[in-house]
Amino acid sequence: MTKGYLQRKAAWEVLLKVNSGIYSHLALEKVLKNYKFNYLDIAFITELSFGCIRNRTFLDFWIDHTSRLPYQKQPPKLRWLLHIGLYQLLKMDRVPNSASISTTVEIAKQTNLRGLSGTVNAILRNAINKLKKKELPIKPKNDLERIAFYNSIPFWLVKEMIDWFGVQDAENIAKAFNKKPSIDLRINSLNNNTENFLKILKQNNIDAKPIKNLVNGIELITKPRSIKNLPCYEDGGWVVQDRSSQWVAPLLNPKEGERILDLCSAPGSKTTHIAELINDDGEIWAIDRSEIRLKILRSNLNRLNIKSVKVLKADATKLLDKKPEFEHYF
Repeated sequence: MTKGYLQRKAAWEVLLKVNSGIYSHLALEKVLKNYKFNYLDIAFITELSFGCIRNRTFLDFWIDHTSRLPYQKQPPKLRWLLHIGLYQLLKMDRVPNSASISTTVEIAKQTNLRGLSGTVNAILRNAINKLKKKELPIKPKNDLERIAFYNSIPFWLVKEMIDWFGVQDAENIAKAFNKKPSIDLRINSLNNNTENFLKILKQNNIDAKPIKNLVNGIELITKPRSIKNLPCYEDGGWVVQDRSSQWVAPLLNPKEGERILDLCSAPGSKTTHIAELINDDGEIWAIDRSEIRLKILRSNLNRLNIKSVKVLKADATKLLDKKPEFEHYF
């Protein structure tokens, strides 16, 4: 078996699960349960799989540049496998081209894509040849298409950003969207505090640091095999929440005893944050139309031992049809 084969295969399996409708972080967790990877392997798999997800349009752009068959007509499994190979060739400088190709081709040979292994090999080698000759995909002359293709941002969003901010700022924002995110946690102030939790992490040889200007925010420096294995998870001591999201609930300035409506609330990081800010003393209605996402919200509420939140599955645009008593209630 080619060295690095299992890591690439795991990354491909993450893409397949995401394509079936599973959230990326849950897909990664499900796949990793089937393997025994070390820290470096997990970091590689995360970068490869999430990188492919972030750069899907860009990678499709390259499939069209290197294949006779457009990406829309590629069988989904083949398309995601080509993304695995192309991302390594185009975005991962430290991975040798030979390893990128050989492992990707072997995945095809060892799975039900064996009949297309020659196609995978030809497309990836064609990509290398075009890179060497500097035969890059034709850059769209239109600013909107150029920003959308090269940064894998939906056309409608790029158009809105250009209308709001102009071409240069829109492009800067688009590039920022694809930066690798840090792993940020919000400490549950109902039963923990930042100073105490940082001490616990240090005792477990896990590096972390406070996030500037966020009272209960910390950034993990050590990347865990599974986020659920961190100390205080079962006790509800923290929740994963991006730092930008942690700024939102304090802007609401919620008070104890208030009735608060949180629409499109699942999976609930801001909902639980509001509950903590009111010391779990009030009435918060968390509304979302996705039962799958509400399941995650309920799980977080139980783990964090939050009692002030009531959960309702509903379409926010038709909420008063379902709950007419909500008019003037909040």
